[in-house]
Order: sequence, then structure tokens, then C-alpha cells
Amino acid sequence: MRVRAGGSVERVNLAGGGFPAATPPPSMSGMHALSQVFALIAAAVHLFVWPLESFLYSRHAWVREFLTGSSADAPEVRLWRFNVGFYNLFLALGMIAGFVALHLDHETVGRTLILYLSAFMIGGGIMLAVSDPRLWRGAVGQAAPGVVILLTELL
Repeated sequence: MRVRAGGSVERVNLAGGGFPAATPPPSMSGMHALSQVFALIAAAVHLFVWPLESFLYSRHAWVREFLTGSSADAPEVRLWRFNVGFYNLFLALGMIAGFVALHLDHETVGRTLILYLSAFMIGGGIMLAVSDPRLWRGAVGQAAPGVVILLTELL
């Protein structure tokens, strides 16, 4: 028996052994743990690339070499780079929001965000590889976490 606030008595159903039945922890079964790890990896990759593209590209040759394989600057596409960098930021924040939603028991929201953003990142990686095959490393970095997530969740 258990006494409720206000003094009323409630009968408690005891599981075997005389202990109250355990309350299950908040469900995290909405996504496989591997998918969640790769969602955070995808977010980290995109957070890392955001300032490189948006703020540091024209300042440091190593950034240009890392992102494009060439140390040549292209000031005519500065605005494009700035915008693409922020795309990366928003993708990362969306992935983090999906992860947080999962852990706050909003499984449908979290799963939807993570799966959609994974597909978005895969599409972006494919288009990067198609548009310039020399950038295959960046394409793999952009798409691989999403591929792992989708394969883990859909197979």
C-alpha cells in the first residue's frame, strides 16, 4: 500500500519478490544507438566545416587546401561560401535538435529530423562528388554518417 498526497491510500501491485514493479526508463528505442552516435558525428563534421567556409577560407591557405584541394583563393564566390557555411551550421543544429528530441522522449520528431537530415547530407555529398570528383573526400565526409544512419535504421 502507498499513501498518496492528501492522505488517501493506494494499493500497489508488487512484482515478484515483493518489490514494486520498476518503471521503465524513458524510451530511447526510437533509434538505434549507432544511429545516434553517427548523428552526433554528422553534426560535428558540419559544425567544424561551418567557420572554415564562412569565415576562414580567404584568410588561410590550409583551409582552402583542406576544403578544395587547392590553395588558390576565389574571392568571386565569397558570398556563396559564406552562405554554404551557414547551411552546414543549420544542418548540424537540426541534427542536434533531433538527438535532443529523441532524449526528451519526442521520438517521432527526433527520428524524423535525423532521418531527413541524413538523406539531405547524403544528397549533398552525392552532388559534391558529381560536380567535382576531385572533392570526393569532402563528399564522403558529408555523406558517410548519413549513409550509416539510414542503413542502420532502414535495414
